Amino acid sequence: MSNKEVKAALKSAKEAIKNKEFKEALKHCKTVLKLEKNNYNAWVFIGLAASELEQPDQSQAAYKKAVELEPEQLLAWQGLANLYEKTDQWDFKDELPNTYQKLVELYARSDKNKCYEVMKKLSDIYQSDREYLKLAKVWLQLVQLKEDEGVDRKELVQLLQKMMELLSEFINGEEQDNETQQHLITAFEKALTLTDPIPGEEHKKLSTDYVKYLSKLPHEEAKMKEACQSMLTLYPNQTYPLEVLCHHYLKTNNMDEDAVSSFSRLLELAPNSGLGRLGLGTKALLEGRYKEAIADLEQGLKKRSTSTGWYNLAEAQIKIHKYSDSAASCSQGLDVCTSEDIKLKDKLLRLKMEALVKSGGEKAADEAMKTFSQIPEAEKDPLLLVYKGYSFLNKGQTDQTLKLLSELEALNSNLAQMSALRGRVHSAEGQLQLAEQSFLKAAGQSPDSGEYYFLLGKLYWDMGAETRKDRSKAHTHLLKAAKLDPNLGCAFRYLGHYYREVANDNGRAQGCYKKAFQLNSDDVECGAAAVDLSMGQGDMDNALAMLQSVIEKATPGSAKWAWMRRGLYYLKVGEHQKAINDLQAALRADPEDWVCWECLGEAYLNRRSFTAALKAFGKAHQLQPSSIYSVYQAAAIKQTLGKFKEAVAEYLQITTKQDYVPALKGLGECQLSLAKSLMEDCRDGGAIDLIQQALQNLFRAVKLRPDLSCLWKLLGDACTAAVTVSPNRAEVLVPALLAGLDPNAPDPILNQADMLKVGERCYAHALKLMPEAASLWHDLGLNYYHQATSLPSLTEKDQDSQPLNLNKAQECLRKAIKMDSENHSYWNALGVISMNKGLENFALAQHCFIKSIQVEPNNVVAWTNLGSLYLKKDSVELAHEAFKIAQSLEPLYVNCWIGQALIAERVGSYDTMDLFRHTTELSTHMEGVKGYAYWVCSTLLDKNNRDTELYRYNIVQMNAISAAQVALSKYTERIQSDPDAFIMLGYLNEHLQLKRQALQAYQRAVELLQSVSSSEELAFTLGSYARALCTSGQWEEAIQVYNSTPLQDLSDLVGLALTYCRAGLFPESISTYERALAVASSEKDKAYILTALAMLQHRQGNLDLAKTLLFKCSVLKEPISESLLCLCALGLVRRDATLAAAALTELLKQGSASAGVEEQQCLLTCSLLALQGNYSAVQREASRAVHRNPGNPSLWALLSRVIPQYYPKKANGGAVAGHVACLASMTQGKRALLYSGVNQLASGRHSGEDAQSNALKMMQRAVLLCPDDPATWAGLMAACHTENTCCYLSGSAPRRRSLEHTLMSVVSEKVRSVEEIERPLAQSLEGWVLQQAVTGLMLEGQLDQAETLCMQVLNVSPEHPAVMLLLRQVQCQRLLMADGGTVLPDSVLEQLNKAVAMNPANLGAWHWLAEVYRSQGLLVQAVLAYRQSLQLALQLGVHSYQVSSLLRLALLALGPCMAGVPGNEWKDLVTEATTEVLKLGSSRMALLFQALLQFVTKMGARETRRLLEKQVYASSEDVPETVVQVASWYLLRHLHAKNDQELINVLLQHAKMNGNQRLLELHSLLNSSSI
Repeated sequence: MSNKEVKAALKSAKEAIKNKEFKEALKHCKTVLKLEKNNYNAWVFIGLAASELEQPDQSQAAYKKAVELEPEQLLAWQGLANLYEKTDQWDFKDELPNTYQKLVELYARSDKNKCYEVMKKLSDIYQSDREYLKLAKVWLQLVQLKEDEGVDRKELVQLLQKMMELLSEFINGEEQDNETQQHLITAFEKALTLTDPIPGEEHKKLSTDYVKYLSKLPHEEAKMKEACQSMLTLYPNQTYPLEVLCHHYLKTNNMDEDAVSSFSRLLELAPNSGLGRLGLGTKALLEGRYKEAIADLEQGLKKRSTSTGWYNLAEAQIKIHKYSDSAASCSQGLDVCTSEDIKLKDKLLRLKMEALVKSGGEKAADEAMKTFSQIPEAEKDPLLLVYKGYSFLNKGQTDQTLKLLSELEALNSNLAQMSALRGRVHSAEGQLQLAEQSFLKAAGQSPDSGEYYFLLGKLYWDMGAETRKDRSKAHTHLLKAAKLDPNLGCAFRYLGHYYREVANDNGRAQGCYKKAFQLNSDDVECGAAAVDLSMGQGDMDNALAMLQSVIEKATPGSAKWAWMRRGLYYLKVGEHQKAINDLQAALRADPEDWVCWECLGEAYLNRRSFTAALKAFGKAHQLQPSSIYSVYQAAAIKQTLGKFKEAVAEYLQITTKQDYVPALKGLGECQLSLAKSLMEDCRDGGAIDLIQQALQNLFRAVKLRPDLSCLWKLLGDACTAAVTVSPNRAEVLVPALLAGLDPNAPDPILNQADMLKVGERCYAHALKLMPEAASLWHDLGLNYYHQATSLPSLTEKDQDSQPLNLNKAQECLRKAIKMDSENHSYWNALGVISMNKGLENFALAQHCFIKSIQVEPNNVVAWTNLGSLYLKKDSVELAHEAFKIAQSLEPLYVNCWIGQALIAERVGSYDTMDLFRHTTELSTHMEGVKGYAYWVCSTLLDKNNRDTELYRYNIVQMNAISAAQVALSKYTERIQSDPDAFIMLGYLNEHLQLKRQALQAYQRAVELLQSVSSSEELAFTLGSYARALCTSGQWEEAIQVYNSTPLQDLSDLVGLALTYCRAGLFPESISTYERALAVASSEKDKAYILTALAMLQHRQGNLDLAKTLLFKCSVLKEPISESLLCLCALGLVRRDATLAAAALTELLKQGSASAGVEEQQCLLTCSLLALQGNYSAVQREASRAVHRNPGNPSLWALLSRVIPQYYPKKANGGAVAGHVACLASMTQGKRALLYSGVNQLASGRHSGEDAQSNALKMMQRAVLLCPDDPATWAGLMAACHTENTCCYLSGSAPRRRSLEHTLMSVVSEKVRSVEEIERPLAQSLEGWVLQQAVTGLMLEGQLDQAETLCMQVLNVSPEHPAVMLLLRQVQCQRLLMADGGTVLPDSVLEQLNKAVAMNPANLGAWHWLAEVYRSQGLLVQAVLAYRQSLQLALQLGVHSYQVSSLLRLALLALGPCMAGVPGNEWKDLVTEATTEVLKLGSSRMALLFQALLQFVTKMGARETRRLLEKQVYASSEDVPETVVQVASWYLLRHLHAKNDQELINVLLQHAKMNGNQRLLELHSLLNSSSI
C-alpha cells in the first residue's frame, strides 16, 4: 500500500479522535500499523485513544513504542506524561519523574516556559518524595537556565531563596547526604554573592540563615567560623553569629582565646546572654576560679538551661564544698538531660551521689542510695561503693559500712577515700587511735587533699585530755588543710576555735571565722562568732557591715542569728523600733525561740508598747515555762499598766516557787497599790489584809537583801499607809523582827500608832543606806506628820510628843528641800505641815505653796492647798481663784471641787448641793461625802419645795438619796465617831426602805450622843430611833424610846400614837392623837390627825364617829385629799354609792395630784363604777388614767388587774399592760407579772398555742420574783391546771401531774406569814386553792385523793361549808362515773342542793349544780340554778359571772330548741338570755347562739345566712376559733340546703386559708349523703 493510504488512515484516525470516536481511531491506527509497523504517529494515536478508553497499560505500551522509535520527539513524551498524571497507579507514579526529566531536556531547547512548568512539577514530586538531592539539582538547573536566559539578579536570588527554603524545611527532621548539603551551601554562597546591597537587611537575613545552616553541620566547622566572622565584619552589632560560635565552643568544650573572646564580646552586646555567662563560667571552672564560675553559671542557667551547664555548676559547687547545692544542680541537670546524653547522665549521677554523701544527714544518705541504684554497673566501681559506705555511715549503719569495706579490700582496692571512710567509722565508734591511723594513711595516699588533713586536725581537736593540753598537732594539720584547700570552710572554723580558745588571739580567730563564713554562708556558728568577736573588740562597724551583708542576702525566714544579733545591738543603743523589726525577722526564722521572744519583749517594753511586750513575754513563758524572767517582766508590765490584781497573780507564780527579790518587791508594791485603791473606796478591811500581805512579802525580800534601800522604803510606805483606815480596823499582823521583837517571838498585831513607829524605823534604815535620798526624808517627814495629827493623844506623854513630831516632820521636809529644791511635792508637804494646828505658820505655808507652784506651774495640789489656806483665813475671793485654777489644771481632782463647794456653802449659792454631788461622783472624799449628805437631808426635810424644779433635779433626777446613802455608808465605815453622819445615814436609809440599816444607824448615833451633853440633838435622834423601831415592827421597844423623850414635838406624839395603833393599843393611840391634835398648829396637820382618828374609830366599829371626823376634815381651811380618800373608801366598804360618789367628786375637784394619789383616785373610781354595775366603764376609766399618765407603772398595773375581772375579752391587752408595768418599775413589776399571768389565763393562752409567751411561763417568772406571795403560787397552780386541761382536750398525756398537794402546801405556808391586815384575803385565797386542788385531782381521775384531801380539812374544821361542798362534788363525780353514768336518787340531789345552799356566795357551785341537773335531764331545775347564780352575781357585782350564767342559760335552752321540742318557752329563754348578755357588752358567743336559734327556726331564711356569715367572716381577732368553726358548719349546712354552689366555694376557700380541715370533711360527707 502506498504512503497515501497511510496518510489517509492517519487522517481518519485523527478525525475520529477529534470526534471522540476512539475505537474507530484504533481501527484506523491498526490499519496503518499493518501497512507501516514503525509509524510514530500511529503509535501515538493508539496511546491517546487507549488512554481515553481507560486502557492505561495499552496506552503506556503504545507511547513507549513511539518513544523508542523517536526518542527526541515531544509528542509521545507529552502523551506519556499526561497518562501518568491522570492514572492513579504506583508504577506510573514512579515513571513520572523520569518522564518529566526528559521533557525538561526537550523543552530546554525549544520552549523555556514549558520547561519551567515541567521543572515545577518535577520539584513538587521530589519534594513530596523527600528526594532532596534531586530536588536540589532541579532547582540548580532552574537557576542555571534562568541565569543563562539573562534574568535579573533579584529574580535569581528569589529562586535560590525558594530552593533554600524548600530544603531547609527538612534539615531538622531528615539527615541530608553530603552532596545535598554541598548543593545547599552552593545555593547560599551564590545567593550571598548575588544579593544586593551589601551590607543590607536582606543580605543580613540570608547570612543569618547561612550561619544557622552551617552550625548544624559539624564537618563544616571552618566554613561556619568563616561565615560568622564575615557576618561579624559586616554586622558587628549582631549577636547571632557570636551565639553560634559560643554554642559551638561550649559543645566542643573549646575554651581557647577565640572562645573567651567570643564569650566576652557576646556579653558586651547582650549582658544577659546565657551562652556568654555559661562560657565564662566554664572557663572559670577550668581555671579553678570556682566562685566566679558559680556566679556566671548560675546566671547563665537562668537564661539557658543545659545539662552540661548544670554539670559544670555542680562540679564548681562541690569544689567549694557546697554539697547540697551541688546535689540540687545535678538533679536539675538530670531533668534536662536527653536520652542521647548517656555519658553526661552517668557523670551527673556520680557527681550527685558524691555531693549527697558529703552533705551528710540521713535524708541525704537515702537519696544517695537511690542515686546509686540509678548508675549502671555501680556495684563494680570501687569509688561508688565507697560513697555507698559513706551513705551507710551517715545513716548510722556502721556494720554495713564495715562489711562494705571488707568487700572492697577483697577487691584489692587501694583508694584514699576508702581509708578515710574507715577512719570515719573508727571515729564514730570512739576508736580514735585507729581513726588516726586511717586518716594518716588516707593523707599519705592523697597528699594534695586538704580534706584528709582536716579530718586529722579535727580528730586531734576532739581527742582526750593529753591532746587537749597541747593542740599544736591539731593546729598544724588544720593549717595544712586550709593551705591545700582554701575553700574548706570547716578548716578555718576549727582554726578560729583554736585561736579563740587556745591561743587567745581574737584577731586571728575573727579572721578565720570570717573566712569560714565567707566560704559557707550557711555556717551560722562561724558567722555568729565573727560578729561576736568584732563586737567584743569594739569593731561595731565591721560587725554591722557583716550582719548587713548577711541580712541583705537572706530570704524571708532565714538568717535568724544575724537578725537577732543586730536586733540586740539596736536594743543596746536605744533604737527600739529597729530592734523590734530585726527581732521579728529572727522569729520568722524560728518562732519557737523563747530567748528571742524575751528579747522582743524587752524591745517593746523599752518602746513603751506594753500590750505587745505582754504578748511577747507570754509567748516566751509558754515556750519555756521554767523561765522566771518572762513571768517577772509580764508582771512588771501589768503593774505599770495598773493591772495590779493580774500582776499579783503573776508575781505569786514566782514567789511561791522561790525567793526572787525583784518579784517579792513587785508583789509588795502591787499589794500596796491595791490596798490604796481599796482605801480610796473606803474598803478598809480588804486594804488592811493587803497591807499585811505586802509587809510579809517585802520583809521576805529584806531578809534576802537588807542592803537595798528601796525595800526598806516600801516597808515604811506600807506601815504608814495604815493611817488612812479606821482605827478599829488598823490591826496588822507584823513580823516580830520587823516590830523590834525577838525573832522567835510570835508575830504581834499592831495598831495605827505602832505601825507608824515601825514605818519610822524602816525609813530610818533606808536613810542609813542612802542618806542623800531626798525622797526618803520626805517620806519620813510625812510619817512624823501622821504620828502627830492622825492619832488621838490620850496621855500626857502623847500630848508632849505631838509638837515634837511636828517639828521633826518640818525638819525632815526642810532637809529634803535642801537636797532637791526643784521638787514641788516637797514644798507642798512642808506647807501642809506648817498649816497644821500646833505650828500654824501660815506665812511659811503660803510661801511653800507658792514656791511649789513656781517649781511646777501645773501643780493642782499646791493650788488647792493654797486655796484652803486662803479659805481658812477668810479670803474667799483668793480661795475661789486658787480653786478655779486647780480645776482648770485637773478637772478630776476632787479636793479643789470640795473647796469650791465650801465657798458656795459659805456664800449661800444654789450650786452648793450640785458641787458636793460632783465631788462624790469624782471619788470618795470624807468632806465631800458629808457635805453632800447634809444637803440631801436638808432638802428632804424641807417639805415645801417638793414641787419645785430644783428639788426634782437635785433629788429625783440625780438619784440623790441612793447616791448619798452609798457615799455616807463609806463615810461611817471610815469615821465611826460622828453622830451627825449616823443620823443622816439613818434618815436616808428610811427613805430607801432599808429598815434594818436605818435602825442600826440611829442606834449608833444614840450611843455616841449619850456620851456627850447634847440633849436637844439626843432627843431628835431618839425620836428617829423610835420611828425606826416602829417601822421594823418592834413596837414595845419603840414605845419605850418614845416615852424617854420629852414628847413635846408633834412628830414624836404622832409617832407614839402610830406605834400604839400598830401594837393594837387603840385607846392609847386615840389618846395620844388627841394630845397631838392639841399641839398641832397648822390646819393641815390637824386634818391628818383627824383622818388618823377617823381610821381608828372605824377600826373600833364607830362608823358614825368616823364619818363625823372625816366630814370635819373636809370643812377645814386646808383640806387634804387623804381624808376624802378615806371617806370614799368608807362609802365603798359600806356599799354606799352615794357617799362614795360624793367624796370622789370632791376629791377630783382638788385638781392635779401626785402619782400615788392618782392611782388611788383611779382605783376608787373603778370600784365605784363596779359598785354601780357599770362594768365596761371600769376598763375605760383605767385606760383613760393610763393615757393621762403613761409614765405611771402603778396605773398600768391597775389596768392589768381590772381587765380579767370586768372585761375579760380584752385579756390580751391586760397582759400587755402588765408587761409594760413590769418594764417600767421593778417594784410594780413583781405584782404586774401576776396580773399578766391572770390575763393570759383569762385569754386561754397556753403552751400549745404559744410556747414562748403563755400563762405558765409568766406565772413561773412571777413566782421567781415574788416567792413569798401566796397569790403567785395560786396563779402557778391555775396555769398548771390550764396546761393539763389543754393536754386532755388535745388527747395527749398531761406533763404536770400530782402538783396539787405541793402547791397547796406552799400557799398555806405563805398565807401564815402575811401581815394581819391582809389575812382575810389570804385565807380566801387558801380556800380557792383547796378548791382548785380538788378540781385538778378530779380532772386527773384521782377521786380517792381528792376525797382524802377534803376529809383532812374537815377533820380540822368539821363545819366548813366550802369543804363540805367540795366533798359532795367528789362523791357526786364518783356516782356519775360508776357504770358509765348513773341516775342520781332524789335524796342525793337534795344533799347536793343543801351543800350548795350552805355556800350562797359560791357562784361556781350553782353552775356545777345546774350541770348536774342538766345531766339528769332536770332542765327546769337547771334553769332555776342558773337564775339563782345570776341573781347572786348581780348582788355581788361580779360581772364575769353574770355573763357566764346568762350564756350557760342560753346554751341550756338551745338544746331543746335544736332537738325540736315544741313550744316557744325555750326559744324565748335563749332570746332573753342572749339579749341580756349583749346589754352587758359585746359577746360573740351570744351572737352565735342567736344565729343557731335562727337556724333552728328558719333554716333557709336569708337572715339565717346573714347572722352566720357575720360570725364566720368576722375580721376581729377577738373572735374565738370555736365560734368561727361552729358557725362555719351550720353555714355550710344552710348553703347545701339552698344549693348555693358559689357561696359554698367561697366558704370552702375561706376554710382552706384558715386551716379548717374539719369543715372540708363535713363538706365531703354532705356531698356523699346527697348522692
